[in-house]
Amino acid sequence: MDFSFSEEQTLLRNSVAKYLSDHYTYESWRKFTRNDLGRDPAHWKQFAELGLLAAPLPESHGGLGGGPVEILVVMEEMGKRLVVEPYVPTVVIGGGLIAGAGSEGLKSEWLEKIASGETLFAFAFAESQGRYNLADLKTTAKKQGTSFILNGNKSVVVGAPWADQLIVTARTAGSQREPRGISLFLVDKKTKGISTRDYPTVDGGRASEITFENVEVPAARAIGAIDGGLPLVERAVDNAIAAVCAEACGAMKVLVDSTVEYSKNRKQFGVPIGKFQALQHRMVDMFMNYEQAVSITLMVTLRLLESDAERARSASAAKVEIGKAGRFVGQQAVQIHGGMGMTDELNVGHYFKRLTIIDTLYGSTDHHLRRFANLSNATA
Repeated sequence: MDFSFSEEQTLLRNSVAKYLSDHYTYESWRKFTRNDLGRDPAHWKQFAELGLLAAPLPESHGGLGGGPVEILVVMEEMGKRLVVEPYVPTVVIGGGLIAGAGSEGLKSEWLEKIASGETLFAFAFAESQGRYNLADLKTTAKKQGTSFILNGNKSVVVGAPWADQLIVTARTAGSQREPRGISLFLVDKKTKGISTRDYPTVDGGRASEITFENVEVPAARAIGAIDGGLPLVERAVDNAIAAVCAEACGAMKVLVDSTVEYSKNRKQFGVPIGKFQALQHRMVDMFMNYEQAVSITLMVTLRLLESDAERARSASAAKVEIGKAGRFVGQQAVQIHGGMGMTDELNVGHYFKRLTIIDTLYGSTDHHLRRFANLSNATA
């Protein structure tokens, strides 16, 4: 089987890598992640001009007709540069949900705006009591005429301080943890009754706690069938997992390369520390963990379009391996760099922080171990 990238995918990778190398430097990252906004909007405009936002979206609505592999290519390069722009919430989750399950009206109104960089999305799906159970929802949406009335709270909504649109999961029927009775709504963040508490995250991003109090949402803004939204949420989360796994591979690549380079230049007892066999073994293990992470990320990416059960099993398997590999590579990189490994001036500690956050996004290692086991038992 040929796992090489196509000419178009290689060109996409090269264009992303060149732009980020020239304009998204670590020094600039340190500056704009510390300002009030936490990002530089000029980069999002450039992403649109480069076609990165349109890459996985359908051609019929302003996209380039790509798919999961194109997302992998983009996210891996972004991972190498600690990109904080909300590519996953807006393009992967928002664009994916609307393209896959939205009405023709929603597709016509929003997909071209996503592709052109006119709008930013955030995915408000997690609640404080739910842990990683996507069906555990206290947020409700009650039908009232031609609208729904939203009430509830959402936690750690990544990218929400920058978003103008929220994709919100809410219970329209059933009990708190019942799989059926979940619906998805596209909500304008400026709608009356929405309040947010914004804060920086440890990896340089931004997130929000969001409260909905009698928020009116037109029924036409529902994504997919009312009461049947859980399969859509699960698919969106699995797609996001594949994307952040690719991002983690990019971050691990930088840590492996920078650690090897440092070991060639840092001297102890008059010789480069890379000459010490114990450190050579550590760096070989780092490289092996990185290569295994790349392999399993490609596996889950190629299986996203298979059956729901196979997609879910693959996503959980990848999340577990990426979590383990990211932790190992990050820890070894910091230790080999010594005390300077966690200084703010050096990028190593920031990559480790991002890998740590990725380990918790969309389900921890322990959660996905349980999910993988349950899915395997169900198909045995």
